[in-house]
Amino acid sequence: MKAIQMSQFGGKEVLEWVSIPTPEPKEGEVLVKIYAAGVNPVDWKIREGMLQGRMPHEFPVIPGWEFSGVVEARGHAARRFEIGDEVFSYCRRPTISKGAYAEWIAIPESYLARKSKAMSFEESAGTPLAGLTAYQCLFQLADCKAGTTVLILGASGGVGSFAVQLAKNVGATVIGLAGPENQDFLKNEWKVDLALNYKNPDWKKEFLHSYPKGVDLVMDFVGGPTFQDGVSCLHPQGRIVSILESDFSAIPNVSAAYHFVEPNAKHLETLSRLADEGKLKTYVSRTFPLSKAADAMEEIGRFHTRGKIVLNV
Repeated sequence: MKAIQMSQFGGKEVLEWVSIPTPEPKEGEVLVKIYAAGVNPVDWKIREGMLQGRMPHEFPVIPGWEFSGVVEARGHAARRFEIGDEVFSYCRRPTISKGAYAEWIAIPESYLARKSKAMSFEESAGTPLAGLTAYQCLFQLADCKAGTTVLILGASGGVGSFAVQLAKNVGATVIGLAGPENQDFLKNEWKVDLALNYKNPDWKKEFLHSYPKGVDLVMDFVGGPTFQDGVSCLHPQGRIVSILESDFSAIPNVSAAYHFVEPNAKHLETLSRLADEGKLKTYVSRTFPLSKAADAMEEIGRFHTRGKIVLNV
């Protein structure tokens, strides 16, 4: 099979377009023909060696933590899925090694869920990592529900786009912070209650004019100085959840949590069901062929992507 592979950490030059044996499914695993793979900031962080202290790596590494495809074979005792089932997955495993930037993947069936019939393979491949992140931040690390006011930092990006939709689905009031080029996108596509431009030096004044008491919940999908801006927008009993490691000791009187998304097939099934019901969409801003994964990584590394970038396999 064809795959993108790296044998050392470094820049885009370490990514190789290689032919390697197609894996065989072991007990409890299925073999999936990958149709599309999502591209995420964590992919280039892995390439650069930035996760060495967090997770073990086994070279050669095939990057990629999410995909969609079709079940082609089953290992012994793998019975959740039938041959021909369309599936999608957040495939982060305990050791970083065999990921989704490939034509095939052998993976424990516990990592899979059935793909939404309402989504294309590209849309489905762009859903697991960002969709699970948003879902877990809103409903596991926080208690987002009807009547909750939520400020989402980075509302037009991959995770932010899902967070806006999921929060709106349960009846929350959503304020989205994004760049000037994404203001209409937030208002027209995701129907936020208030769109704010982070490049406007007076955005917090605009926010406080509409929400003088602050919000119940801040979702930080940006990090850096924006984290402190988010803290200042909370009311005294509010909570901030961040996917970027931040210095929580600097805010001792604020309820704060950090989250690193966990694989969860049940949550994936929920996202698939919401898509089938017309309540969740994946916005794919750009696609690349698998062979151009290095270019896709460079694009995602600029941190100004609207929605998702996906590889066609």
